[in-house]
Amino acid sequence: MNLDQVVVALQCARELSGHSDYVVIGSLSVLGVEDGVRIPEAMSMSIDIDCYTKADPGRIFDLGPMLGEESPFRMEHGYYLDPVSPTLPSLPDGWEARMLCVHRDGLRIWFLDPNDAAVSKYARSEPRDLRWARAGIACGLVSLPVVRSRLRSTTFLDEEEERVVRKQVEEDSEWFEKTTAAARAELAATSSKPK
Repeated sequence: MNLDQVVVALQCARELSGHSDYVVIGSLSVLGVEDGVRIPEAMSMSIDIDCYTKADPGRIFDLGPMLGEESPFRMEHGYYLDPVSPTLPSLPDGWEARMLCVHRDGLRIWFLDPNDAAVSKYARSEPRDLRWARAGIACGLVSLPVVRSRLRSTTFLDEEEERVVRKQVEEDSEWFEKTTAAARAELAATSSKPK
């Protein structure tokens, strides 16, 4: 999925709702990063655009029949709008101020900061969410130190969710250290070979 596809869906949403400002959360929120940044496929392969209308979040649910999972839009385009509530994800304090805004064709599309999105991904901890987070860590779009610091201001669903998130972040920190160490060792081995 790419930003242009998100724009097509939200242009249709604007025609139906009259709203021009949308908030995109979930996997595809990564599409809000600067142009020219290479986004790994594991972070942008979702076919559902989790979003809501910024000024009137409840209004987005009216668009489900026309743009949602079982809609004619999905039949034609192969992807769809997934109406969500702004209270759905577990997010750290200040996430709204950190959103990235993209202006396209009269739309203002607000995307979660990748580190805030990672916090919500860890809270869900489904395999695809963890793959998304690791892909972000590996390419530098997600920073584990930033994620770790934002966990301190996150209100979790319950103690179990918080425990799972902290455990997974630590596991990914260990994974990243091993991966980085292995990559450094491989580079050192290849550069020390005689030419």
